[in-house]
Amino acid sequence: MTRAFLIVIDSVGIGGAPDADRFFNGHLPDTGANTVAHIARAEGLDVPVMDRLGLGAALALASGVTDAGLATTAPEGAWGAATEVSPGKDTPSGHWELAGVPVPWDWHYFPDTRPAFPEEVRQEACRLAGTDGILGDCHASGTEIIARLGEEHLRTGWPICYTSADSVFQIAAHEEAFGLDRLLDLCRGLAPMLHAMKVGRVIARPFVGAPGSFTRTPRRRDFAIAPPAPTLLDWAAGAGRPVHAVGKIGDIFSMRGITDVVKGPDAALMGHLHRLMDEAEEGSLTFANLVEFDSEYGHRRDVAGYRRHLEWFDAELGRLLSAARPGDLILVTADHGNDPTWAGTDHTRERVPVLAHGLGPAELGLMAFADVAATVADHLGVPARGPGRSRRPG
Repeated sequence: MTRAFLIVIDSVGIGGAPDADRFFNGHLPDTGANTVAHIARAEGLDVPVMDRLGLGAALALASGVTDAGLATTAPEGAWGAATEVSPGKDTPSGHWELAGVPVPWDWHYFPDTRPAFPEEVRQEACRLAGTDGILGDCHASGTEIIARLGEEHLRTGWPICYTSADSVFQIAAHEEAFGLDRLLDLCRGLAPMLHAMKVGRVIARPFVGAPGSFTRTPRRRDFAIAPPAPTLLDWAAGAGRPVHAVGKIGDIFSMRGITDVVKGPDAALMGHLHRLMDEAEEGSLTFANLVEFDSEYGHRRDVAGYRRHLEWFDAELGRLLSAARPGDLILVTADHGNDPTWAGTDHTRERVPVLAHGLGPAELGLMAFADVAATVADHLGVPARGPGRSRRPG
């Protein structure tokens, strides 16, 4: 039997999405956004491991970019560029489709108005929180709104509710004054109403500290709408294979098909990936998401930070490849773009790289997100039930 490690480096797009003109940051369409190319042009980018696997070649295939300082010929890995068909550029859409299930509906997005939320949602949030009101009720950056409303939250006890360009309802509350369990119960209780509206996620955003020094904690929790059909994780679990979730995979897939899950910051998650390279069973699937490319650098438009994180990941990926067993598949991809040089703070609609160790040198070409799931399932010898087709050579 063989093992598979599917690693999503969250938001590492390579431009070229054919429908980018339908997606926007403010009033600017995403046409021309290119996370990897623009970071490389602005900062330089030293990622020799991903480049050997085919990152530069995938970038050229996806968007025609050949002047980013990355190699475009003779990759040692299997490489391609994947295009999403789901009508969103968000976390659930990308991950579900990578796992074989394109999203069959349009997500609900809250308007960028004040207030942003319908009255019935406000009332239900108040009922569940046991408060007379909520704070925020608008589009906002999470760190900004906590700095702005954290003191009022401590004074009133009202939860801070906000959204973004994604299909999300986020609730920030002080871990000690409001209570972490109370925050999680509030999000859990509100989720069914919002999921029925096709809002993708209700996100608990706990923070600590005092006015002027509030900081978010790593105990974030996403209450995501369940995938509409069995995914790669269910296919593997149904075949009796262990499925190890690393990062927010458990939240994204509502724990369906998952044997165990570990969470934490990217550095800790990378430690778990190194451990699983030693400990994961034959025939198992490890599915990881490293979110800080997106949350810490893409949304904050931090080009230098994003470059450093890519280079950190590349060095760690080299260690993972060195620890791989014969027959292992290690496949690195992304769920959308988040070009830190672009306008606004939202994700960008882009193709994503598909870089694989364990399939031999091969051009996988332009492919669908769902082909990733079919390729991984084929490698594991697990029947695939989605629309994708395996790109596994031979």
